[in-house]
Amino acid sequence: MKKTARFSISIDTDLLKRFDSFIKKHKYNNRSEAFRDIIRDKLIQEEWETDEVETVGTLTIIYNHHQHHLQDSLTSHQHQHHDAVISTMHVHLDHDNCLEVMVIKGNAKKIRSFANELISTKGVKHGKLVMTSSGENL
Repeated sequence: MKKTARFSISIDTDLLKRFDSFIKKHKYNNRSEAFRDIIRDKLIQEEWETDEVETVGTLTIIYNHHQHHLQDSLTSHQHQHHDAVISTMHVHLDHDNCLEVMVIKGNAKKIRSFANELISTKGVKHGKLVMTSSGENL
């Protein structure tokens, strides 16, 4: 188990009130838990900016499955990046629209490039990449 360090900070009272509202809204038990999560989030964002750092993420896309050759194109992209795709889930939202979620892993630059390829594919209505840390450095 890691050793815990205690420290104090000075903060404007209005900012502290807003932070306490944030804590309550997000159901944190205390300021320390919220502060740790905020620090981790900023450190993970910094990791993403380093192209060679190993990251994991989810890529969610929405598309019309009636679009000519779209599913073949999406599958082809995934096969070209088979080393990055850990898992996929396909959901039929309605008669026309499908949602696909991919769990992907690799260096940040490669993950962003792969996500951009899929999101920009003709017929994809919306796409969103959410990257996070592999947890190794947290």
